[in-house]
Amino acid sequence: MSHWLIRLVRHRLFDETDASRVLGAGVLERIGAKVTASETRHSGEIRVMVEAGLPFSYVRRGATARERAVAMFGKLGVWNTDRRNGVLIYLLLAEHAIEIVGDRGITQRVDAAAWSKIAEQMRDAFRGGDFEAGLAFAVEAIDALLVCHYPRSSGEADVNELPDAPYVR
Repeated sequence: MSHWLIRLVRHRLFDETDASRVLGAGVLERIGAKVTASETRHSGEIRVMVEAGLPFSYVRRGATARERAVAMFGKLGVWNTDRRNGVLIYLLLAEHAIEIVGDRGITQRVDAAAWSKIAEQMRDAFRGGDFEAGLAFAVEAIDALLVCHYPRSSGEADVNELPDAPYVR
């Protein structure tokens, strides 16, 4: 069987209900609450997306999880925050892939090694079967970076530009 066909089958075996099942009851709500709490401390936006499998068109053309994460970064509007400091945490369950995509404002201040370190810590938690701990760690680590580079001043209004609940597809 060709690599392409194996990949297609793997991506078609997963669906949105599998993503919800893998994460467990209440995890999405608790992660959304962590994002909400985080965004009271800085002017950035954190968006979490969990995707069971890639759409057929992505599998057919051999697209990577990174390509999909960048596309969803745009589609979900993470690129369109006022201060260009949005961050997408993207999980692709069919390939056990983790991608962190930051907008140009935050990536000018945070190097690629920092994003890789966060992804590796997430991967370690996921290997142990603890998706909630991995996602919570990522939100907390990104929160710390955003607080360092984009702290909310005392008189600054709390503008929530993006939904805080994880997007599951």
